Amino acid sequence: MRPALISAVALSAAVSCQLVVPLLYKSAPPSQRTLNLNQKIMDPNGGPGPALPPDSGAPQRTDPPPHSGGGGVILSDVIGRDRSINLFAGFIRDIESTSVRIDDPSKNTTILAPLNSAVESLPRKPWEDAREYGALGPNAYEGGDGHERAQKNIQRFVEAHLIPVGIWSKGQKVKPLLGDREVWWEEKEDGTRVIQPGDIEVVEVSSSVANGEVWILKKVRNYA
Repeated sequence: MRPALISAVALSAAVSCQLVVPLLYKSAPPSQRTLNLNQKIMDPNGGPGPALPPDSGAPQRTDPPPHSGGGGVILSDVIGRDRSINLFAGFIRDIESTSVRIDDPSKNTTILAPLNSAVESLPRKPWEDAREYGALGPNAYEGGDGHERAQKNIQRFVEAHLIPVGIWSKGQKVKPLLGDREVWWEEKEDGTRVIQPGDIEVVEVSSSVANGEVWILKKVRNYA
């Protein structure tokens, strides 16, 4: 009788272990599990699918930092850093031609970026034109055609504040990318820079990089 009793006890214990262990595993937090089945294992070399073991005889790939081959940091790397001009930075990125320009190490640009407060204090938004309201009414910027008009107006606003030189010398007269009229800058006795015409004060030169500079302005240029 004793051998039969021992066998029954052993069988019962084995069954209990099979039931308890999975329950303990399921209740464990993800950090204690050996494998998260929902996590994708990616190829470290950039391809989809399961990870592949590295070839011990081949050098490991190291991706270069952005623009490392184009003369270092460029305007597209720094334009969004200063929150005081993030409205204008957003406009630059919204327009494909200007976004591409500041990302091109071969094209020099001095960005005259008005403060957010200067943009917000305008009587109309940068995408609005009083003449278009007069001709088309209050729905001038509704629908597909309206959106296209708004984009063109934003582009004009941005291009009026982009000077196509990387190092802008004092007194040097240059037409902005918009091509409206020549602008230049002067320096007051206290060292403050002002853009002419308009006597627009330069708050600071916030960035100087490989393909140009970012100047922060107190006011918006009058380019009408």
